[in-house]
Amino acid sequence: MSTDTSLYWDPFDVDIDTAPYEVWRRLRDEAPVYWNDRHGFFALSRYADVEAAHRDPATYLSSHGIVLELMSPSPAPSGMMITHDPPEHTRLRKLVSRAFTPRRMGALEGHIRELCAELLAPWDDGADFDYVEDFGATLPSMVICELLGVPAADRKWVKDKIDVTFHIEPGVGMVNDISLTARIELDQYLLKLMEERAASPGDDMLSGLTQTELTLREATDFAQLLVAAGTETVARLLGWTAVVLDEHPDQRALVAADPSLAPNAVEELLRFEAPSPVQGRWTSKPTTVHGTEMPKDSKVLLLTGSAGRDERRYPDPDRFNVNRRFEQHVSFGYGIHFCIGAALARMEGRVAIQETLRRHPTWEVDHARAVRLHTSTVRGWSSVPVR
Repeated sequence: MSTDTSLYWDPFDVDIDTAPYEVWRRLRDEAPVYWNDRHGFFALSRYADVEAAHRDPATYLSSHGIVLELMSPSPAPSGMMITHDPPEHTRLRKLVSRAFTPRRMGALEGHIRELCAELLAPWDDGADFDYVEDFGATLPSMVICELLGVPAADRKWVKDKIDVTFHIEPGVGMVNDISLTARIELDQYLLKLMEERAASPGDDMLSGLTQTELTLREATDFAQLLVAAGTETVARLLGWTAVVLDEHPDQRALVAADPSLAPNAVEELLRFEAPSPVQGRWTSKPTTVHGTEMPKDSKVLLLTGSAGRDERRYPDPDRFNVNRRFEQHVSFGYGIHFCIGAALARMEGRVAIQETLRRHPTWEVDHARAVRLHTSTVRGWSSVPVR
């Protein structure tokens, strides 16, 4: 554990978050088990250590919260599957998986392409276009609504409500009255919809969830998790897509010339700029890593973003390369908490890249007007004007 006061990493520090790569490199080299005294947490930054923690959910618990400002000594009172440990997590994931079928995912691809065409049309016509506000943040919310079976007349309301759930209050963060009120309203709406599907099921995922042994409360909690996580992470992925491909025009040209590279480009984007670069865990017992003991009941942050840049795992990790061949990354998590919506996110990313480049093989980001988005667990852009 490092005692070098010149080495400092803090997930709340916006300046560090703007360009964290050198700090992450120093953490991996000098303090692979880093202790932050100000906020009272350990951080693991090397790929092998982050992956190992994901593989050991008995030691690294999720039930005490996975976002630093929400972590507590008592298990979090949440119905979200992502904040449960086995055996409850195992039960919930098994039941949810029955509704999250490959058939439902596969049936969405054509619809996603249609949505891309609809959302990209204003840019095609030469209008001012914000790749995140007008496309990247809108596409996943529309896809999630389609998947769940939200009535068309309600989808704009749901999208607007999703946006408000991610409201960030200066000095407070994501936990504020505005975002909490929106979450409650969205929860009540989804619960009512779930009750309707239970009485009269259709062919959508909400209906599928009601046909499992999940309670209505559990099914609603999963629907809200899918709405929140599925919208936010894909929106950040697509924001990075616009920025990173513009910064690497040679790589953009490769994918524009060969759309079959798009799936690998998505994986490289996830490695290179993880939309969710930090995940929290809570130790169930004392555990020693690299000679440093983390006591029982320690807060531990897994630095996914740093793991994706670890030269111990990836040759030349700071080079963006759409032809890179690698076995895996940890941007979707790993082990029992591997993102259940990963296949959907990958499909949305692949189709979005292909449809964008088919229409616009080049673009320029207006960095003077682009706006970064920062929380303790999410990193990306809320606005990316392109021309």
